[in-house]
Amino acid sequence: MVTYAVHTIKTFHHRWTNYCYIIEDIVSRSAIVVDPSWELSKITNKLSELEVDLSAILLTHSHYDHVNLVEPLSALFHPQVYMSKTEIDFYQFRCKNLIALQDRETISIGMTKAQCLLTPGHTAGGMCYLFSESIFTGDTIFTEGCGICEDHGSSADDMFDSVQRIKSIVSPEVRVYPGHSFGQAPGQTIGELLKHNIYFQIDKREYFVKFRNRKNQRGIFDFK
Repeated sequence: MVTYAVHTIKTFHHRWTNYCYIIEDIVSRSAIVVDPSWELSKITNKLSELEVDLSAILLTHSHYDHVNLVEPLSALFHPQVYMSKTEIDFYQFRCKNLIALQDRETISIGMTKAQCLLTPGHTAGGMCYLFSESIFTGDTIFTEGCGICEDHGSSADDMFDSVQRIKSIVSPEVRVYPGHSFGQAPGQTIGELLKHNIYFQIDKREYFVKFRNRKNQRGIFDFK
C-alpha cells in the first residue's frame, strides 16, 4: 500500500532553477521537505494547501542552493533536519535540530519510511533517500546525467561507486526525483535512466572517471 504522495516544487533564483519536494504522509498528515530552496512561499503555501504538518527536512547535501531555506522553515515549523554524518563532518554544516544519518539508516514519518543511502561523488557525503516507489537524489543523479565532480570533496571515483550502488539496489520501477532538471521532468524511472543516462551505461571505472572529468566540455551540464 502506498502511504505517501510526492509534490514537486520548482523554484528559481537568478540563473538557478531547483526542484524541491514535499512528501505527504497520507495517514498522519505529516510532511517531509527535501532540499528546500529559494522561494519560501511556494513551499509554505503548498503545505497549507495540503493541510499537513512539516515534521522533517531531508538534505541530500550541503550546497547552498539545496539548504538555503532550512533556517526559515525551522523557525516556522521546528522540524527535524536530516543529513549524512559524513557530509556534516566534512563541511561542518550546522543548523537547528540537525540529526546525523548513517548509511543504510531508516527514518520514518507517520507510515512512510525511507532508507538513507550514502552516495558520495558530487560532495563527500551526499545522500539519497529511497522510499518505496521514489528516490530523491539531489545532485548525485539527474535524469540526464550525474553531478559535477570538481569541487572540494568531490570525486568521480566515488561517483562511479554511487551510480553502481544505485543500479544494484534500486528497482527499475522506482521514480527518480533530482535537484535539477536538464530537459526531462522529475519522476522518470530508474529503468528509463538505464536506457538513456550515459553514466548508468558505463560499467568500467576507468572509462567513467575519464568521461566524467573530460576536458573541453561545452558546459558543466553537458552530459554527453
